[in-house]
Amino acid sequence: NLEATVASLFLRGCHLEGRKGAESAGVRKSGVDGRVRSFDEIPHTGRNGWVNLVKFWREDRFRQLHKHMEKTFNTLGPIYREHVGTQSSVNIMLPSDISELFRSEGLHPRRMTLQPWATHRETRHHSKGVFLKNGEEWRADRLLLNKEVMMSAAVKRFLPLLDEVARDFCRMLRAKVEREGRGEEGRRSLTMDPSPDLFRFALEASCHVIYGERIGLFSSSPSLESQKFIWAVERMLATTPPLLYLPPRLLLRIGAPLWTQHASAWDHIFTHAEARIQRGYQQLSSSHGRGAEAGAAGGRYTGVLGQLMEKGQLSLDLIKANITELMAGGVDTTAVPLQFALFELGRNPKVQERVRQQVRVSWAQAGGDPQKALQEAPLLKGTVKEILRLYPVGTTVQRYPIKDIVLQNYHVPAGTMVQACLYPLGRSAEVFEDPLSFNPERWSSSREEGQRGDRTGFRSLAFGFGARQCVGRRIAENELQLLLMHVLLSFHLSVSYTEDISTTCTLILQPETPPRITFSKL
Repeated sequence: NLEATVASLFLRGCHLEGRKGAESAGVRKSGVDGRVRSFDEIPHTGRNGWVNLVKFWREDRFRQLHKHMEKTFNTLGPIYREHVGTQSSVNIMLPSDISELFRSEGLHPRRMTLQPWATHRETRHHSKGVFLKNGEEWRADRLLLNKEVMMSAAVKRFLPLLDEVARDFCRMLRAKVEREGRGEEGRRSLTMDPSPDLFRFALEASCHVIYGERIGLFSSSPSLESQKFIWAVERMLATTPPLLYLPPRLLLRIGAPLWTQHASAWDHIFTHAEARIQRGYQQLSSSHGRGAEAGAAGGRYTGVLGQLMEKGQLSLDLIKANITELMAGGVDTTAVPLQFALFELGRNPKVQERVRQQVRVSWAQAGGDPQKALQEAPLLKGTVKEILRLYPVGTTVQRYPIKDIVLQNYHVPAGTMVQACLYPLGRSAEVFEDPLSFNPERWSSSREEGQRGDRTGFRSLAFGFGARQCVGRRIAENELQLLLMHVLLSFHLSVSYTEDISTTCTLILQPETPPRITFSKL
């Protein structure tokens, strides 16, 4: 079984660790002579990966990976090495080092391959999307996808679809507050856990943009199939981290339950996406049969799927692979930051009011144009950046430099996995003034110049950076801002407790218990 496999690897490593026990696991050697220190001199958390893996399991560090990183930086300084199971990395957190890392990412930047995902594709004979590809093949596919999800022309096409879903969500929420809330009619308030509704919102919004059609999740009885898809994504995310540090092929061979759960979750995600893609393909074929104009079903935006099929530059297999990745990556990654955002706005009423005032003015002047409304409400964008600073969805951004680099006066060879650790970065007093306060205004251009450190870049990296940044970034940013805009126009938010939320890591950072929010109708 899995435990026995790890135990044998652990015992094999123990005598090595014992031999090196005299070495300090991370005392920094000062470079008084001014020379660049060697890679081996970088402070570390223990040299044996299997010993470290067992420690991770025993101390439940996978679920608290973000806190473990923060604690380790506090102990060892702004750079350290970590070796866990089959994974080795150099971890950094300061903007100057992150800048150096991204300057050496090359034309085909590489992030850490999520091997369990790759193994699933290989064993099921599925094509891989851009998330799992590297090199020239990645670049060619990515440039085609960018036209449909990243370019400003594409954003202009899908923004009204996101706005429609955000408005409908607020209509549903208003009806719920009126139906179940307390207080006089028209001024009722309701205290609830909004997370199930936020997951439905995120899936409805993703489907509308990707497939160009609504799936009806705000009805009184949303489909069980969609709920199963949400559960499958959650199970896939929860089973990924432990699998990252073990050889997936070995787990596959021994039939480890963890691997079986992971693979069946992906199978369900693929089945759900396959059915929708098939439907989209049939609709496109029938509209061609009726002689509809290319590019739109009678002028209607047909979603990312329709656009990719129309243009025919990606094979159907590659379209399926990328659409499935977009779908799997677009639910929790927006629903969870929305939970944190509603909580922080609720416990910071003065900030909430400042954002609301700006939103009211911008919405009144925009005349129903969502793009214009967002442009004139920079505090909404600041709110999203501030939430992702304090609660980054992915806790690290990884790159493999294509040339040797120097970080914190240590030599880091080309090809080393280097991780920029976002949770410690976002909460560092070296980088941000008053780092634990929720202040969207810190991101206004006039304020940014007053930030700590010698440069203002590389401080907001929740979506990654450069050519390899999150492919769904524009969808997610606009989805988050539009929902917050409509919620603030409709409700006052409050919370009954103001203590910090306890957080946990699956593959993404999330609340241990979803916060309860009081929605009071305005």
